[in-house]
Amino acid sequence: MKKTFRQTIALVIAFMMMLSSGNYAFAAKTDKVPPTAPTNLKTASATNSSVTLIWDASTDNVGVNAYSIYKDGKYLASSMTTAYTADNLETGSTYEFYVLAKDLKRNLSKPSKPVKVTISSESAGSSAPSSGEQQERRVVGYYAAWSSYSGFTPDKLDASSLTHINYAFANIGADFKITMGYPDKDPANFKLLQGLKKANPNLKTLISVGGWTWSGKFSDAASTEANRTAFAQGCVDFITRYGFDGVDLDWEYPVGGGMAGNSKSPADKQNFTLLLKNIREKLDKQGELDNKHYLLTIAGGAGSHYIRNTEPSLFHQYLDYATVMTYDIHGAWDTYADFNAPLYVSKSSPQFKWSLDSSVKAWTAAGFPAAKLVAGVPFYGYMYEIKSGANNGLFQPFSKAKSLSYNTISKNYLSEKGFTRYFHEQSKVPYLSNGKIFISYDDEQSIKYKADYIKDNGLGGAAIWELSQDPNRILLSVLSDSLLR
Repeated sequence: MKKTFRQTIALVIAFMMMLSSGNYAFAAKTDKVPPTAPTNLKTASATNSSVTLIWDASTDNVGVNAYSIYKDGKYLASSMTTAYTADNLETGSTYEFYVLAKDLKRNLSKPSKPVKVTISSESAGSSAPSSGEQQERRVVGYYAAWSSYSGFTPDKLDASSLTHINYAFANIGADFKITMGYPDKDPANFKLLQGLKKANPNLKTLISVGGWTWSGKFSDAASTEANRTAFAQGCVDFITRYGFDGVDLDWEYPVGGGMAGNSKSPADKQNFTLLLKNIREKLDKQGELDNKHYLLTIAGGAGSHYIRNTEPSLFHQYLDYATVMTYDIHGAWDTYADFNAPLYVSKSSPQFKWSLDSSVKAWTAAGFPAAKLVAGVPFYGYMYEIKSGANNGLFQPFSKAKSLSYNTISKNYLSEKGFTRYFHEQSKVPYLSNGKIFISYDDEQSIKYKADYIKDNGLGGAAIWELSQDPNRILLSVLSDSLLR
C-alpha cells in the first residue's frame, strides 16, 4: 500500500524514538553498553590547598581508558588512573567531587557516589596516605638518546620496572617549536620505545625538552603569548606525531644558571608559569579530541635558588608531577670531595650543605604538593683525585674529578684491590676510597633508603638519571621492587 508523505514522516519519527529509547533488537551490542559507575570514591590525602582522590575501577565490555573528574557539578579534569589530585583549592571551602568512567567507544558511565571534602588549614603537610590507602607511585627513567650510539637502544630497557620513560632530549627550533635532538637516531628509537608498551601496556612515554645543552631558547619561548602558544602547539604536534603520552620540560634554568649563552630574564619567573598553563590547555584540548589525558611534567632544580626563581605554589596545578633533580649536589665544581646525592645533610661537610631531604622540604614549604614530587635518583657518581687520604678521602681537597656510571664503578672499582667501601650513616650513602681516589655513588643500600624515604613522606615516586648507566638493572630492580611491588 502506498504511504503518504505524512505517514512516512511519522514512521521515521517513531523509529528515531525507538533508537533513542533503546527499544530495538540490536540495542544490546556490547560497544553500546556503558561502563559501570566508579565505586568507593574517597580522599586519600589532603593539604591546605589540594586533595588526592582515589576510587575503585569501573568494569566494561569495551575497555575503560579514562575517568572524568567533576568538582561541584562541573568538569575538572581527566585521569588515566584511579587517582587524581585536585589543586588550587581554598582553605575553609567545601567541595563536592564525583567521577565518571569513559570507555574506548566514548560511552560514559553513571556518576560515582559524590564525596564532600572540606579543605582545612590543619591539613598542611598531611599529604602522605593514611594507613591502608595506596598512593600512586612512579618510577620514571630518563633514556638518553646518545646512549644508542654505543648500542644501548630502547629495546634494552626493562619496561616492567618502569611506569614512565622520558626520552632525552628534544631541542627548540628558531620558531620555538620542538625538534628532534638526534635526527639520525630518534626515529628508530621512537619506534623501539613505543614497542615497550607490548611488555607494559600501562607504560607512559614522554619527550623531554631542553636539558643542560638545549635550554638556551626557553626564556624567549616563554617571553610572549605568541611565543608560548607556538611552543605549546609544537609540543602537541610532536607528541601526537611520534606517539608520546606527554611532554617533560627540563629548563636549566629560569632567571639564571645554566650555560653562559642561554637567554634569560627576571620575567622568566612568571613566564614559566604562563608557559606551563598554555601547554596544559593545549594538551587538554587535544586530549578531548583523542579521548586521552596527555602528561605535562618538569625537571626542576634541587636548590633553593630554583624555588626563588619560579612559582611552585602556582605552577603545580598544571603539572602531573615534577622531578626534583636531587643529584649533582656536589661534584667537580666544589673545593672538597663530597657526596653526589646525599639523602640527608652531613653536618661535618666544610662546604654547601644540602640533600634530597633538604630539597623536598624546600619544595613542599613553597607550596608544591608532596604527592606530585618525584625525587631524582642518580645511577652515576663522582670520582675525585684527592690530595689527602685523611678521613678516607671524605671532605678532602682534590685536583680533578669526573662522573662515572654505576656500571663502571661496579665493574672497575668495587672489587678493585686497595679500595674500601664505607657507608655514611648520617647521609645514608656509600663511598669508596684507596687513599688517592675517592668515589661518591649510590648502591643497593642507599637506593633502598631513598625508596623508603619516598614512601614515608608521601612523595610521588623516583626518577632515574639515567638508564644506560645501570644496564644490568641492579639499582633499577631495588628501586622498582621497593616502590611498585
